[in-house]
Amino acid sequence: MPYTHNGPEPNDETSGTMKVKESQISRALDNPDGAIRLYLLYGPDDSGSRALAARLDRAMGSDAERIDLAGATLKEDPALLADEAASISLFGGKRYIRVTGGDDCTTAVQVLLETATTGDPVVLVAGALKPSSTLLKLALADARVLGYASYKPEGSTADELAITLGRSYGLRLSKSAAQQLATNCLVDRAIMARELEKIALYLDAAPDRPRDADVEVLDMIGAGLDEADTGLLVDAVLSGKLPALAAELAAMTDGTAGPIPMLRGLSRRLLMLAGMRSEVDRGNSVGSVLGAAGKSIFYKERDAVANQLSKWTSPRLRIAAGRVFSIEQSLKKPKCAGEVLAADEFIAISRVAERLS
Repeated sequence: MPYTHNGPEPNDETSGTMKVKESQISRALDNPDGAIRLYLLYGPDDSGSRALAARLDRAMGSDAERIDLAGATLKEDPALLADEAASISLFGGKRYIRVTGGDDCTTAVQVLLETATTGDPVVLVAGALKPSSTLLKLALADARVLGYASYKPEGSTADELAITLGRSYGLRLSKSAAQQLATNCLVDRAIMARELEKIALYLDAAPDRPRDADVEVLDMIGAGLDEADTGLLVDAVLSGKLPALAAELAAMTDGTAGPIPMLRGLSRRLLMLAGMRSEVDRGNSVGSVLGAAGKSIFYKERDAVANQLSKWTSPRLRIAAGRVFSIEQSLKKPKCAGEVLAADEFIAISRVAERLS
C-alpha cells in the first residue's frame, strides 16, 4: 500500500492510503531505504518540503554525489531520471538524485517506476499539486513511493516549530519569542533558520552551549536598524528607481553610511512586504492590507509600500530576502569588499523592480 501525506482532509486520489506523519517521513529520509524508489515532497509549504529534502542530503553525507534535475529537462528526456538513478558514481561513492518539478515529471517518474532494477534514492520537490495532478495520481498508486504534503503550520504548531528549530542552534526560545519569530518570518522555515542563526551568533549559542532567548533579545537583534536613514535607499531598490539608488550608494561608498544598516533596513522591508503580500494572496486588496497595518507604516512611505506590494510577488520577495541575508553574511568574512558586494546586490534587485513596473 502506498504512503501519502498527513495534511488536511485527504482528497479523492489519496483516500484509502496510509497516512504518514512528519516524524515518519523525517525518519525515512534520515535512513533511506532501497525499497523506496521515490520520495515525493509536495504541498503549499515549499520551504517545508525543501527542509525535508535537506534531511536526505545530510543522510547521504557530504561525500555523496548529488545530481540535480529540473522538470523541464525531464519533460524533454523522460528516460534521463531512470538512467541517472541506475548510474554508478564516477568517484565510486554514494549517489542520489534531487528533482525540482511538477506534472512535467510525470512521464519520467513513470519510466523510473517501470524500471526493474533498484537505484539511487530520488527525492522530488514538487510544490503545490492539484488533486487532479497526473504526478500525484501516478506516484501515490505505487508502494515504492513515499509521499508527504507540507502545509504551513499555524498557531501553537508554528510556535513549536520555532522552538524546535531554535534548539538546533542552541537557543531556548521563550513562548512569546517563538510566537514573535514565527509571525515575523511568515512561518517560513528558511527565513526562521536565517534569523535564528543571527541570534545564535549574537548570543554565542550552540547545541553544546545553549542560551535563553526572549522577546527582548529578538528586539535587540533588530535594534539599530533605524540608526541610519535607510528609507530612501530601500524605496529606490524596491521601486526600481536606479537614478535615486545611485545617489544613495554614493553615501554608502564615501563612508557616510555603511552597508550593514542598509542591508538590514532592506531585509526588514522585504519581510514586512512578504507578510503583507501573503494577505493579498489570500484575496485581500492592497488598500485593505495597508489599512490593517495602521501606524506601523510611516505615512510618508505608504505610497511607496503600496507600489512595492502591488509589483512584488511572494516568491520574488522570498528570493530577494535570501539574497540580502547571504550578502550580509558574506560581509562578516575578513578582507571582504562589503560596499561593492552590497551595491551590486542593491542594483540587481532594483533592476528586477524596474522590470516589474
